[in-house]
This record gives sequence, C-alpha cells and structure tokens, in this order.
Amino acid sequence: MTSSFTDFFESWFDQLHHLVHQLSCTPKPPTTPDHHRDLLNVVHKVMSHYVEYYNVKSLAAQRDPLDFFAAPWASTLERSLHWIAGWRPTTVFHLVYSESSILFESHIVDILRGFSTGDLGDLSPTQFRRVSELQCETVKEENAITDELSEWQDSASELVNGCADLNEKIERLAEVLREADDLRLKTLRRVVDLLTPQQAVDFLIAAAELQFGVRGWGVNHDRRRGDV
Repeated sequence: MTSSFTDFFESWFDQLHHLVHQLSCTPKPPTTPDHHRDLLNVVHKVMSHYVEYYNVKSLAAQRDPLDFFAAPWASTLERSLHWIAGWRPTTVFHLVYSESSILFESHIVDILRGFSTGDLGDLSPTQFRRVSELQCETVKEENAITDELSEWQDSASELVNGCADLNEKIERLAEVLREADDLRLKTLRRVVDLLTPQQAVDFLIAAAELQFGVRGWGVNHDRRRGDV
C-alpha cells in the first residue's frame, strides 16, 4: 500500500503545481463576468483536487492507518510538523491573518485613499469576525480529536499486556485519523466559502506555496543528511 499511495501522492502533488499556476494566471482583479467565472472555476478545480486527496487517503488509511503516521512519502521536516498524520487545521487561520497583514501593508496607501484592492488584504469586518469565529470552533474540534488520540495512546499498555484486540485498536486509530482529515477538509472549505473568489485564489496560492516550501526544504535537508 505504501508504494501505491506514494505514487498517488507524487502525482497529486505535481498536479497541484499545475493548478497553482492556473490560479496565478487568473485575472486579478476580475473586471468582467467571464473573469468571475474563471476565478470560480479554478477555485472549484483546486478544491476538488483536495477532496480527491482525502478520498484516496481515507480508503488507504482504512487498510493501514499506521502507515500514514509513519508517512514514508513525506520528508522528516514534514513529519515533524504533522498533527495526526497531516497539517494542523488551525494553521489555516494563521495563514489567513499573515497573508492579510502582508497584503494590507503593501496596499496601505491605496486603502487609505479609499481604493478597494479586493484581495486578502481587503477583508471586511464581517469576514474578520467570521474567521475569528471559525478559528474558535476549529480549536475546540481540534482539541477534542487530540484528546481522542491521547486516550488511544494511553491504552497502549492493553496491547502490551494482551488485554485488547489489536484489530479493534487499529480500527479506532483509523477513525481518529478520519476525524482529523474531515476537520482539515471542512476547515479549508469553510474559509474558502467566506472569501470572495479573488480572495480565495490568493489564499489557495498561499496555502500551496507554504506546502511547496516546506516540502522542498525538507527534501533538500534529507538529501544532505543522506536520508533520501
């Protein structure tokens, strides 16, 4: 299973690069109905790409969830940043705030003159409030899943002592992983839904570039250490 998912991941990751290129080529700001449709279409394609990833991952994890915690297709840096075999959902909100701040500062003169940029640096008070609300909700859900994993880990002695059914324990771990992945995808969708199409493009580019950067640095680091 490891090699098949690794092959899928590498192909999926390559396709993500192509989709980000499409995001980068969209007209910003959109000035015609066709431009708006183009933005919506490419955002939909990227979100569908993430849905595909989690669908394939879910099916593979049902067979062997432990493989996803080991994640041999990831660099050591990526694995060190993992929360339950993937990125921490609340990372999304840190990314929104940091990108919004960077873009706001770069357009501060235009904004003070009353010009709307329409990008992530131009989030409305309502959007900021909704992002904050979603962050609080996500933190609670994230903590609840963390507690579930802690309970699973605390019961490891039952396996050592032969007091637990191994298959049942592995199935429970697969369920915890599924809940974590569901929260990751749900968080991504919620944030994209509260943004305008142009802002969603900015956000998805930033999210992918963060992933590209971490993976690239991690792979290079492993090569220097002789791990790859």
